[in-house]
Amino acid sequence: MKYTLKSLLSLSILGCCLWTCSEKEVPGEPYGPSAESLGIVINRNQSASPATGLPGTEVTINASGLLPYREELVFRFNGELAEITEVTDQYIKIIVPDFASTGVTSVSVGDVVVFGPQFSVTGKINIDPSFNVTQGTNDGVEQIIQTNDGRMILVGAFTNYDNKGIVRPINRIARTFADGTYDASLRSGVASNGVLGNILYFNNGYLIGGAFNGFSQRGADISNLTHINENGTIDTMGVHPFRRPDQSDTIKYYPRFNGGFDAWVDNLYAQDGKVIVNGSFRYYISRRYDQPNRLETRDSIILDSIEVRQFARLNADGSLDKTYRFDAGTNRSWDAGNGEARTTLITGGPNQGKLMVYGSFTRFDGQQFGRVLRLNADGTIDQTFNPEGIGADQEIHKLFHSPSAQKYVVSGSFRNFNGQPANQMVMLNEDGSVDESFIAGAFEGGEPTFIKQLSDGKIIVAGNFRTYAGVARNGFMVLDEQGNLLPQYNATGIFSGRIEDVIETTSADGQRALLIYGYFFQFNSQPVNHIIRVLID
Repeated sequence: MKYTLKSLLSLSILGCCLWTCSEKEVPGEPYGPSAESLGIVINRNQSASPATGLPGTEVTINASGLLPYREELVFRFNGELAEITEVTDQYIKIIVPDFASTGVTSVSVGDVVVFGPQFSVTGKINIDPSFNVTQGTNDGVEQIIQTNDGRMILVGAFTNYDNKGIVRPINRIARTFADGTYDASLRSGVASNGVLGNILYFNNGYLIGGAFNGFSQRGADISNLTHINENGTIDTMGVHPFRRPDQSDTIKYYPRFNGGFDAWVDNLYAQDGKVIVNGSFRYYISRRYDQPNRLETRDSIILDSIEVRQFARLNADGSLDKTYRFDAGTNRSWDAGNGEARTTLITGGPNQGKLMVYGSFTRFDGQQFGRVLRLNADGTIDQTFNPEGIGADQEIHKLFHSPSAQKYVVSGSFRNFNGQPANQMVMLNEDGSVDESFIAGAFEGGEPTFIKQLSDGKIIVAGNFRTYAGVARNGFMVLDEQGNLLPQYNATGIFSGRIEDVIETTSADGQRALLIYGYFFQFNSQPVNHIIRVLID
């Protein structure tokens, strides 16, 4: 179910990027014929001189027919207005503006636009050449974890990784070396028959959650959550199923982790030998393999279900921990949210181990909330998180906590937060109050669907927007801690899609890098497939 929504969103985002023009953006090709009538000619296949450069670089583009309009000319780098320094009957010279980004150049006279060659603006974010992933995945990546030996494990919606799944599909899980090279030693067999949304190192193996009912040799008996060994095989146990006296004794193998849910499992968090589970589910499901059903048939499997909404804590064997968010009197969980409730774990600071909950809900456990709250480690609502605030007036898409800054950064569709105007982004203090030093600029052409603050304070924002604070941006940008665009970090071209997460890491030669993954198809105006690593100064 989450996969379907994301697929639709990804298609919608991709469609918007083909192009929706705002006042700041470069108009489309229909202006070509009018340009010819003005006599302006630019060969788009002839590169600018230089063809790449930093903001402040003077660039020469060969063009004819400009002199009669020299007082009316407007030049743009990928939609950003530039200073014209010289116009002749053979060329035009311009200065790359401070917040220019990679993309097409253009010159306009009134409503007539003539497109020039592509220009690559260089900056402090560049593709990491040591990341050996050329083809990426054929569908989205939901999560990546890094193992103790330096390798990575990816889970998601994909069935191919870097074209290694042509002969045998790589069904929603893959392991790679640190440089992205495919590691074929993972023995996951046919792997998952549905989308995997999360993976957690747990109990000498991995818990995997998502929307699936079979993994490897177990084509059934899984309810969106199971445990696999470190080598990728499913963790099974031998069971003597129920049999009548006249039947021979047999042993059947079933998943050892006997617990799951009726719908999408989104997040998994280890806690004192147990696991906290978050998702869109309503029922916890377990199986009994050694008891008769009504007909007392051989090899019967009985499914037990308990109403458990959006949050649960399971023991190491998969059994339900009824001391966490559970009412023993009614034998059901607490109400949780009346809309989607996503989570992120706080990994440092005074609230370490607690969960931030955000999404589209307006009520949680019977209380009114503005789409955000914090849970204590025992699952109760943390009333110290801004109890006087009313939260966001519309959906929150992403929320991350920065242990170094001890702040929360939030993005979404909202226009107000705690009753004050907020341009779809806000920074919060540990107690949930708004950090007024962060002032978000206005978005045009879309909204921010991803936000995360790095350890050095820089803030990565992505979405389907076309401008930010009046500056042409193409769905990806880097801000400072006050919400301003950072010069030289915002030179990248068009971004198309949705980011799930950004992991701070290093390149093969030890340079600072960001591993970016999700459901995206274009980065810096170049085709990519859901995963990249970039260098960042």
